[in-house]
Amino acid sequence: MTISYETVKVALNNNSYDILIGDGLTAQCTNIIRDKSRDGKFLLITDENVARYVLPKFQNHMEKNNIRLEIFTLPVGEKAKNWINLEHICEWLIAKGVERNDHIIALGGGVVGDITGFAAHIIKRGCNFIQIPTTLLAQVDSSVGGKTAINSKSGKNLVGAFHQPSLVLIDPMVLDSLPPREIAAGFAEIVKYGLIQDKSFFNWCNAEVENFFVGDSATRIHAIKTSVTAKASIVAADEQERSGVRALLNLGHTFGHALEAEAGFGDTLLHGEGVAVGMVLAFRYSETQGLCPPHQAKKIAALLSKAKLPTRIADCPISCDGETLVGHMMHDKKMSAGKLPFLLARAIGQAFLANDIDIDNIRQFLDDTIASEKHS
Repeated sequence: MTISYETVKVALNNNSYDILIGDGLTAQCTNIIRDKSRDGKFLLITDENVARYVLPKFQNHMEKNNIRLEIFTLPVGEKAKNWINLEHICEWLIAKGVERNDHIIALGGGVVGDITGFAAHIIKRGCNFIQIPTTLLAQVDSSVGGKTAINSKSGKNLVGAFHQPSLVLIDPMVLDSLPPREIAAGFAEIVKYGLIQDKSFFNWCNAEVENFFVGDSATRIHAIKTSVTAKASIVAADEQERSGVRALLNLGHTFGHALEAEAGFGDTLLHGEGVAVGMVLAFRYSETQGLCPPHQAKKIAALLSKAKLPTRIADCPISCDGETLVGHMMHDKKMSAGKLPFLLARAIGQAFLANDIDIDNIRQFLDDTIASEKHS
């Protein structure tokens, strides 16, 4: 059986790779994976949920075609992305005799992809790895671009490296096993690409949101392909976030990460949920500063609400003030010379990086927002 798929190339000179997108790809990808390493071993890292719902079909397909997998299983959740599990993975890889030409496969969501990619970067000074993302959030965002990391006590993704995969395989059909809340969290990142630089895609998301959530295949594939094409273009222009172009991908993330940190980086507030609120806050702040026309944030919140995403700080499972949230922001890895860049907007589809924002002004904005939400 031949699976049809779409291809998006991430053009990075010696680090270039393909993103393949197609229904059923995880169950029919033997030849694609075998071509990456004719003689090497395949060592797979996953988590307990994926091991239950996705791995069996994938493993059966691989073994029927004479590819044996060594498997390491992580606990589920953001808290698994830590030093202890990184050490366990590295020691396991060494015990299994990993060599630099072998391929380490990350089969899972963003947590699995992040920690696997980081382990692949540091083990034997760099091994190949393949991303097979199983959540929508990972399919449209974290599996592409080479950012790998673990969390520290001070914040999210503060210990990591850029390490590009050699291949990304995206199978929208694996999303069928996810709860609606996980799909919604990924949808927030899809909307982000429209807000950054493509108003027509934002309008498309607004028109197609219902088809997307009922699982229409063509709609989902178009959304995923458009998202990863946009990300591939931005990554190619600024692979290691030096020029400021790649920073556009962080729209909503500075506010969102602060909300996630206050919620404890767990299931009480998913990353995509934090980003959803963060994007609304970024546009609302832009409006208060006269940087973009009024009612933009309201339009964004209306779309995100259709996806049953939170759009206000009051929707998050936290109780805090602006001082607390700014305190979390000060640990942000994007801090430079004591300043924190913010992604703001001139309109939907026109995001930009601002390096001169007064942090006290952000603190007051957050306090005012929290106060107004209490009375609305």
